[in-house]
Amino acid sequence: MEDMNDKELGRRLTALTRDLILIESTDALPEERARCFQFLRIQLESLEGVTIREYQDNGYGSMMVLPEGVRAPEVLLCGHLDVIEHPELERYESWLKDGRIVGPGAGDMKGAVAIMLELFRSLHREQPGISVGLAITSDEEQGGESGLRYLVEEEGLRCGQAIIPDGGSLNDLTVEEKGILHVRVKSRGHAAHAARPWLGVNALARLMEGVLAVEKYFERFRPPDYDHDGGPRDHWFATCALTQAHTDNETVNRIPAEAEAVLDVRFPPPHSVAEMREEIAKVLGEELELETIVCAEPTHLDPDLLFQDVTEEITGAPVSLVKASGGSDSRFLRAHGIPVNLSRPLVGELHSEEEWIDVESMVTYYRICKEYILRRCSGRAASSTA
Repeated sequence: MEDMNDKELGRRLTALTRDLILIESTDALPEERARCFQFLRIQLESLEGVTIREYQDNGYGSMMVLPEGVRAPEVLLCGHLDVIEHPELERYESWLKDGRIVGPGAGDMKGAVAIMLELFRSLHREQPGISVGLAITSDEEQGGESGLRYLVEEEGLRCGQAIIPDGGSLNDLTVEEKGILHVRVKSRGHAAHAARPWLGVNALARLMEGVLAVEKYFERFRPPDYDHDGGPRDHWFATCALTQAHTDNETVNRIPAEAEAVLDVRFPPPHSVAEMREEIAKVLGEELELETIVCAEPTHLDPDLLFQDVTEEITGAPVSLVKASGGSDSRFLRAHGIPVNLSRPLVGELHSEEEWIDVESMVTYYRICKEYILRRCSGRAASSTA
């Protein structure tokens, strides 16, 4: 079967992406996440020679599509269908502007899922039995524990090489990701009337004092040339960001008895999760409680040189090997020594209402992945066949 031309492919990828964006697959709407999986199944179930399996863990679904009889494909396409929530939006929808698909989740990562879906179908129709798999999860924005971690650790998912279009850029191939530590800080005090503050212990004030102390502690990691307006060109240092702070107090003249905040810590090697947590606990002191929400060590992705070569051939431009402040599900595969190729089409405004993905670069990325997979799988037997 002959591959479609770039114009036809661009239209197909655009339509798939916009259909996926319409499904509000956020953490708060499990029924919409399920509907998104149903959409994917409908697109895939006509393929012959592949097995579609769906799983559930802690309320999060995942899908694994493998060639029949193959446990560990040579190449695995990995992505997530969950997107962040925008409470102010009545509908998740998209529009086209300047060659881009604009809408919530377009770049992270409904557009990439559309590419993988179309690529997987094309490969298996043209070369039945090709050793290529597909894994789609629905909890990456929540840490990935019930998604790719579950598939890898509980269902034994393995592969030779993985492609995860969830970081980098078209000619930026990610080689390192910072470690992640999300912690909840809890403060407890004693409620009192705000007119008589000496009768209470203000849990919110105590919390803010501790959080500010932690933020000040992390200032030591900033390089001397740090630019507060835009940050340094080299971001490879530990950071801490306050992302949530609240109390159940709904009365303006009452001192709160309880308060909590969430801190998002990112760190490169040689720092570790244990070290970062211990330092934060030390700064907070014994009066504040510390709870780990999500954690991951720094990750070296070990991308395939062939992927880099193919990218340079197709784009006509050199590839930059980059380090990422953000994280991905790559760490679950890397824990088993599986190399990960992490790049993607041109995207922007991620996690905003005007998130976008460039259509022409989607076509280019599709071509890169397809050529890489064909070369990688060429002449290789499915050594992992059951």
